[in-house]
Amino acid sequence: MAEFTFEGREALEKEAKPVGGGAHVHVPKDWIGEKVAVIRLEQQENEDDE
Repeated sequence: MAEFTFEGREALEKEAKPVGGGAHVHVPKDWIGEKVAVIRLEQQENEDDE
């Protein structure tokens, strides 16, 4: 597992939901136009360690 360090103003923990051929994570409307980072916290059981 990799380790990341970020500095920011707010943090959310959400579940990515399927949309078309990808996935989306909804954030508050006041975050529109802001720079955000998404980090996967869990690995699916069927994926190999990277």
